[in-house]
Amino acid sequence: MFAEKGYYNTTTALIAEKAGISQPYIFRFYKTKEELFVAALDRAFERILQTFQNVESSSEQIVANMIKAYEELSVSHPNEIALQVIGLSVTEESIRNCSKTGLSRIRNYTLERFQEANVPNAEREVTTFLARGILCNISYFLDFPEIMHGQTE
Repeated sequence: MFAEKGYYNTTTALIAEKAGISQPYIFRFYKTKEELFVAALDRAFERILQTFQNVESSSEQIVANMIKAYEELSVSHPNEIALQVIGLSVTEESIRNCSKTGLSRIRNYTLERFQEANVPNAEREVTTFLARGILCNISYFLDFPEIMHGQTE
């Protein structure tokens, strides 16, 4: 529901209806809608990190293989891609912190992998890698594939 309607337009009543449960049942696990969104967003970032950790690759192919893994993840879990974009626009501190922490963990792990693979200019490559990922997310979220023109290999 968050991916479909955004954070502010989604209510816990809508979530409960979609899940086929009662609204009070949601509140047994999450005190607020914000806490529920943070849990979902955190899961999305964790899935990305796990995906990258599962990439087996030669040093020469690490960047291309991690891009491919993320593209496959985008197809298999599109709602989580939307959550990342939505999370960047929400001003609640806990959500902003979740986005910052998630992106930081991904950046740090990716930098470590690139450095281990002796990728030239690893810092710059990680920045480009993350920028491309965020642009890919925005392209998906807006249904605007033209924005990625020239970005595929």
